[in-house]
Amino acid sequence: MSVLAPLSHALAAVLAGAHHVLSFAGSNASWLLAIAAVVVLVRLALLPLTIRGVRHAHASARARPQLQALTKKYAKKSSSGSPSQDDVMAMMAERRKINEEHGVPRFALLAAFAQLPIFLALYHLLSDVSRDTAVGAMSDSLVASLGAATFLGAPLTGHGYLSGDTAHLVITLGLAATAALVSYLSQRMWVLPNMVMADMPETMVRVQELMPVISAAGMLLAGSSVPLALLVYWVISGLWTAGQAAVIHRWFPTPGSPAAEHRTLRLQPASPGRPEVKVAR
Repeated sequence: MSVLAPLSHALAAVLAGAHHVLSFAGSNASWLLAIAAVVVLVRLALLPLTIRGVRHAHASARARPQLQALTKKYAKKSSSGSPSQDDVMAMMAERRKINEEHGVPRFALLAAFAQLPIFLALYHLLSDVSRDTAVGAMSDSLVASLGAATFLGAPLTGHGYLSGDTAHLVITLGLAATAALVSYLSQRMWVLPNMVMADMPETMVRVQELMPVISAAGMLLAGSSVPLALLVYWVISGLWTAGQAAVIHRWFPTPGSPAAEHRTLRLQPASPGRPEVKVAR
């Protein structure tokens, strides 16, 4: 049994239950709405981790000046040679103390990677269903129903760009391009401006700036092999991510980031005789 099998069975139960509730909408619409329901339920379940990630970013930003001063302090000590083991241990102890003071969590990357196993489990679920294989609550009858469902005439269980006719290619490519565009725009407009990159090495800054392009290209590439239903999921999930990133960018920006500077200017009252500062959005 796969490590992701329990998660696939849980997603199968959510998908089957959502389809049952939404069956009044008709075969095609009910499956599309069921996929949307899976997105909403998954993202709501991950919301506490998202909030934790925002708090971590804020805590890290508050701790950054002290951590930079600490690094410079021990860099001066070791300028004449390799740092001693005592210096290394003392530096690590001071780093832990600073992080604890500002509430920086130890497992900060948990929120960032939490969706990965869900995406993989959903991919395996939809791949099995597209091969007429029942998975948990997705019984043979539901598998057959999903197999017959279409989006604009293209089967939801169809894989990749070349698994059907020209219309299927256009629809699949269109969905993949939409998911890629939503991902690119949300990262460029809201995620990158909410990052503090002033003290990053130039190489790291370039990598961060390339991430929207890499992410978009990855989705276009993945569109050549994943089920069309998963592309529908990616589009809806991407729209959720964009809205979530926009909310964080506007109301909960990371201290020291361009987004935080824009928020400060936006909220700063105009003084008499001084025109109000308007920030481009």
